[in-house]
Order: sequence, then C-alpha cells, then structure tokens
Amino acid sequence: MDQNEQLIKICELLKQLSAAPVNPDIFGARVHRFILNPPLTEAAILDFERQHAIRLPEDYRSFLTLAGNGGAGPAYGLFKLGEMDDNFSYMEWQENDGFVGRLSKPFPYTQVWNDLEGMPEDETVLGEDEYETQMTQFEHRYYAAVDGAIPICHLGCALRQWLVVCGVEAGYIWCDFRADYRGFSPLTLPGQTRVTFLQWYQDWLTQCSRHLA
Repeated sequence: MDQNEQLIKICELLKQLSAAPVNPDIFGARVHRFILNPPLTEAAILDFERQHAIRLPEDYRSFLTLAGNGGAGPAYGLFKLGEMDDNFSYMEWQENDGFVGRLSKPFPYTQVWNDLEGMPEDETVLGEDEYETQMTQFEHRYYAAVDGAIPICHLGCALRQWLVVCGVEAGYIWCDFRADYRGFSPLTLPGQTRVTFLQWYQDWLTQCSRHLA
C-alpha cells in the first residue's frame, strides 16, 4: 500500500470512529472526537518551510495536505502546524521563544537524554534561598528550547511528543518527559527503535479501531 492509499484508509477509519459513540477507554477521544481539521494547501506548507528554512518530513507533509491539519490523533490529538497546547487551549509558538528553538538547527539528541546534573538536593538540606537559586539554574538548562523539532502532541501534565525536522533524527517522533524529570527519549514500538510520524499515527489508529463493534 502506498502512502496516499494509507492516508485514504486513515481518513475512512476516522470517519467510522467519529460516527460511533465516544468510547471512554480511548484516551483523549472526548477532546478530538476523531475529527481532523481541514487540510493545508501546499502553498501554506511551503510558506512555513521557507520561513523556518526546513523541509517537513514527507509523510507529515502528505498528512497535512491530504488528511488534515491537526485534530484527531494520539492522546489529546495532533496540534495544528505551528501550534501547541496552552493550558486547556492552544496557542501559536514562535521560533526561538524559549520553548521551540531554531528549526533549522539539528535536533540535539540521538539517544535517551536525561542529564540531571545540578539538580539541587532537598530544600531542608540547602535552605529555601539556596534551593531556589540552584533550582532556577538547573531548570534554565534542563528546560532549554528544543532545536530541530516541532511539538506535535500533548499527553497531559506538560508531557509532550515532538516531530524532529532537522538532523540525523529527522522524521522520527521523540518523547519529552522533562516535566517528570525523565528527559527526552525516542518513541519506540515493538520491534522498532525509531518511529516515523505515519507509523506513530497508524499504530494509534489501529489500537483505537479495536474498540469498534
């Protein structure tokens, strides 16, 4: 099956899921209800790519033009291109805003990263002022802006997934678990140490489809 055929089947399955009663066992379904936003034009994608001096992964580009620009997807759903979560809503991110870094700079990781060096000891040991000073310094480094990737999905509790767009990991989904002090790690599936956007999306949809009568 080629990529276009796969996307057609994805859209067909989403329609079936959206027409069925919302299953509470499918995390996030009550939010997106298996509905995608309208697709983007090729011109809109080219404008984004020119603005950030990158080329989006081909399977993600095809999804944006043939399926939809965010909406139904893993966890609370896919972000629109250029958007991310903002509490219970969404907002546009700006390159180099302190969260998203420079998209044209390579993604910095090639293996699991969770450097907790400098994380302060318990406040009762250091005292409140010193603890706050050390924690501020640690978090400034630990939560540095992420180069070469775009936020793609929110898992809740400030846990997210990113799609890498530049560097040796370009095209793969990475998990950002820094909110739990678990760092960054590549998404994996059984038998796969790296997972592309479309593989990630299809795996989620396959799991969801098991709930259809």
